[in-house]
Amino acid sequence: MNGLELAAFQIISAVGTARSCYIEAIQQAKLGEFSKAETLIKDGDEVFNEGHDAHAGLLQKEAEGTSEGINLLLLHAEDQLMSAEGFKIIALEFIDVYKKFADKH
Repeated sequence: MNGLELAAFQIISAVGTARSCYIEAIQQAKLGEFSKAETLIKDGDEVFNEGHDAHAGLLQKEAEGTSEGINLLLLHAEDQLMSAEGFKIIALEFIDVYKKFADKH
């Protein structure tokens, strides 16, 4: 496995875990467990940053002209990165809505 493939797998693994944390945060908020939801968002952010850092490293290599190129695996990794980021935005919105519902009851 070359460096590009390893970096792509690091991105996929990290952001997949982050996305799972964000989805679980929504589920906890739905149950009224807002503290757990907030912890899951923070946990997701930490692991997301690992994937983001791996991606930034690839961008740095590209800027330096030392990139190994682009392949389908890297494109998939970038797709997963963006998907996880979108899930975080949605999770934060859902948590806010569930908090407002909880405040009214």
